[in-house]
Amino acid sequence: MNDEKNKEEPVENVDRQENPESSESQGNPENPESQENPASPESQEDPANQENKESSEKPENSENQETSGEQEEGPAEAEAAPSEPDWKNMYARMRADFENFRKRTDRDRADLAKFAAADVLKDVLPTVDDLARALDGAGDRKDDPFVAGVQLVYDGLVKMLADHGATPLDAMGEPFDANYHEALATLPSPDVPEGSVMNEVKRGWLLHGKLLRAAQVVVSSGVQK
Repeated sequence: MNDEKNKEEPVENVDRQENPESSESQGNPENPESQENPASPESQEDPANQENKESSEKPENSENQETSGEQEEGPAEAEAAPSEPDWKNMYARMRADFENFRKRTDRDRADLAKFAAADVLKDVLPTVDDLARALDGAGDRKDDPFVAGVQLVYDGLVKMLADHGATPLDAMGEPFDANYHEALATLPSPDVPEGSVMNEVKRGWLLHGKLLRAAQVVVSSGVQK
């Protein structure tokens, strides 16, 4: 019996020796894994709480920045805001401008109609001058049928010119005016004052009050000293 007990005891020792890890894991104080460090209070805080704190702090700062920005931009927007235009005044000015434009256009159209025949009438004037010189050369032969015929032609042309607004310019004895007269020469004269027209070489003509052709004249220089 004793021999059997002795045989069984080494088996238990062998089992204990074969499993050293179990004993070390259970009672070895040097094992760092078996000793768990207690968590600090900061590490035990929930990360979700930290995010909520950060999110709650950020909107406040952003809202403060937005409100400060709105307060700074407020006066600038008020100054830049355009005032409402005066539509009544603008309409009155536009209407006045249109009336002036219409009147100016009508006046230009009327002037164009008046002076459209200016070139044609100016071409007729040399013929009228020739007929006038022929009548002056006839002298006292006004009863001659030929002279009477020339007179009729001359009168017809003068009437035609008058119908189109052309009228002769009388320069004899008038003071010399460079706007209407063309001086060909100056001669002394005891009868005509100095600076006045003493002779008319070619007659001048007006068209609706404006110069159509200047008169060619001889100007007196007064009494010769």
